[in-house]
Amino acid sequence: MKICVLGNQARAVFLFWKVLMRQMLAAGHAVFCLLPDGDPATEQSLRELGVRVVNYRLDRKGVNPVRDIATYFDLERVFKAERPDLLFASTIKPVIYGCMAAKRAGVRHIYATITGLGYAFEADSVFKKCINRLSITLYRMALQHIEGVFFQNRDDAELFRRSGILQAGARVLFARGTGVDVARFDQRPLPAGEDVTFLVVGRLLEAKGYREFAEAAVMLKRQWPCARFQALGPREQGLGSISGEEIAQWARDGSVEYLGEARDVRPYVEACHVLVLPSWREGTPTAVMEAMSMGRAAVVTDVPGCREVVRDGVNGFLVPAKNPPALARAMERFLKDPALAGALGAEGRRIAEAEFDAETVARNILKDMHVPA
Repeated sequence: MKICVLGNQARAVFLFWKVLMRQMLAAGHAVFCLLPDGDPATEQSLRELGVRVVNYRLDRKGVNPVRDIATYFDLERVFKAERPDLLFASTIKPVIYGCMAAKRAGVRHIYATITGLGYAFEADSVFKKCINRLSITLYRMALQHIEGVFFQNRDDAELFRRSGILQAGARVLFARGTGVDVARFDQRPLPAGEDVTFLVVGRLLEAKGYREFAEAAVMLKRQWPCARFQALGPREQGLGSISGEEIAQWARDGSVEYLGEARDVRPYVEACHVLVLPSWREGTPTAVMEAMSMGRAAVVTDVPGCREVVRDGVNGFLVPAKNPPALARAMERFLKDPALAGALGAEGRRIAEAEFDAETVARNILKDMHVPA
C-alpha cells in the first residue's frame, strides 16, 4: 500500500507521527510525506526514517483565498501524480484542502485527523465568527464521503456533530492524541533545591493561555519571589499570536522568562517541577503527555483535550479557562507543598505508560484504518 501523510509543518509531522510512519514502513508499506518546504533539516530526518518527502505550497496561518486555492490545486496535482492508496491528513488546512483534493483525484481511502479546532472556533469577535462559519462549510465539504475522521477528544466530535459538519453516517474514530514515546521521554528526577519552576510549552498563541500565565506569575511573584515561570516555544505571526512587545514586557516586569524555541524539549522539562498549559482548547496536548511521561505534575485548564489527560488531584490540577487568579491558586499549591510535585508527577508517569504509549496509539490508528500490519 502507498500511503500519504499530509501535514502543515515538517517538524510537527516528524515529531508527532514518527512512530506511526515507522510502523507503516515496518509493515512493508511505501510512505511519503506531503509538506510545505522550508525545513530541510527535518526533511532529512524524515528521509533517514525511510520516508519520501514531497512539497506543496501552503500559507499556514493566512486567510487569503487565492493562496488557499493554490494549495488545493497543488495537492490535487500531487495526488494525481503520486496516486496514493491512502491519505492520512492532519491539522486544519491539510484536512480541508487535502481531503477535497484527494476525493477529486480519486484516492480510495481518505482519513482526516482533527488535532484541534484552532483560531476559527474561538468565535469571540465578529471576524472570528465569520471565519467560523466559513470553516464549518469547508469542513463539511471536506469530510463528506471520506472513510473516517479521527478525533482526539469527544468534545470536538460532539461539536462537529452539533455544527452539522459530520453527516449521520460518518465514521467517527478516536485516538489518544499522537501518543508519547515513553522510552524517549523517560522519567527523570525533579530538580534539586527548594525553588519551584513552572513551564509552559507551546506555540506562542493567545489561545495557549500565555497571557493568563503571565498574569498569574505576577500575582505569585509578590509572595513567592523565588518561584520561576518559563515559556518555551516558537513565535508565531498573524492572527492570535503573542507579539514581541508582550514577550519583552514579560522580561521588564520579571514575570515570565522566555526560553526561545528548542528542537528537543526534554532538557527544559527535566529542569522544571510543574508543566502548565492554560489553553482555551486542545485536541490532546502532546506537551502535557510528554511532561507526564517524564514524571512532571501538570496544571491545565478544564477544557476539551486537557481534561483528557489530567485528572484533578491525581496527576495535576484542573482550573477554569481564562482565569488567572484560579491558575495562580493551583500553582501556589506546589509552592506551599513542594513534595506535591513528586507525588503527582509519579502518577502522571504511570498514566502515560498505561494509556498514552505512542506505539499502542499508532497500532490502534492503523487497525482503525484497516492498514495491513
